[in-house]
Formats: sequence, structure tokens, C-alpha cells
Amino acid sequence: MEILKNFGVDPFLVGAQILNFLIIFYLLKRFLYKPVLEMLKKRQDKIKEGLKQAEEARITLEKTLEEEKKILTKAQDEARKLVESAREQAKEVSREIEDNTKQQAEKILLDARSQIEQDAKRIEEELGNKISVLAKQMLEKSLQGVFGEKEQKKILDNAIKNIEKTN
Repeated sequence: MEILKNFGVDPFLVGAQILNFLIIFYLLKRFLYKPVLEMLKKRQDKIKEGLKQAEEARITLEKTLEEEKKILTKAQDEARKLVESAREQAKEVSREIEDNTKQQAEKILLDARSQIEQDAKRIEEELGNKISVLAKQMLEKSLQGVFGEKEQKKILDNAIKNIEKTN
């Protein structure tokens, strides 16, 4: 004990300090250590739960993204099909319009040809009639001084019959 006294250590104070340490240790363990450990455990459980929920959310997000890609791909395919269908319908309508236009043009041409033929026949008839009238007038004037009235009438009648036969 002399060594302890040389260093200035009082055994009674050391015992009291040890007793104080044990009392404080017991009090801390009973009233502070357990609640802190429980709080840490609850916090750890909350963190684990949060990580679990985050993982579930990540998995759900991945599934949603995959589903979105599938839906977009399907929508693009349908859009392509619709566009192709519209193009084919437009081509078909264009062909029908072209065919109708050709038929109408052919009909117009046939009608025009028919009209031209009718006009040509009518003009030929009118021209023939005018030529007949002119020929008759020329013949009358040329026969006036040369033949008598009866002979002129006979020659005119024969000429008119010949002209009518040629028409």
C-alpha cells in the first residue's frame, strides 16, 4: 500500500470511484443503454423497410418501363399498319379516279366524233343544197339567151334530176 500512497492514491477513494462507476454503469445500462439500443433497432428496421420498399419500387419501375416499351412498340406497329392501309386506299382511290377520268375522256371523245360526223353530214347537205341552187341559177342564166322557155324548162328539169341523183 505504500506504493499507492507514494503515488497519491487513496484506496478508499478508489473503492468509492469503482462503486460510483458500477452504479452509473448500472443506471446507464438500465435507463439509457436499452432505450438507445431499442431506438437504434427501430431505426435499423425502418432503414431495412425503406430499402425493401425502394427495391420493390425499382422492380415495379423496371416492369412498368418494359410494359411501356411493349405498348409503344405495339402502337408504332399499329400506326405503321394504319399508314400503309391509308396509302393503299389512296392508291386504290387514285386508280379509280384515273379509270373514271379515262372513261369520261373516251366518252367525251366519242361524243365529239359523233357530233363532228353529224355536223359534217349536215354541212355536206347544206353545201349540196346551195350548190344545187347555184347550179340551177347558173344554168338558168346561161340558157336564157340561147334556148326558148320550154326548152330551158326541160333542160333545167333534166339537170335538177341529175343533180338530185348525185346527191
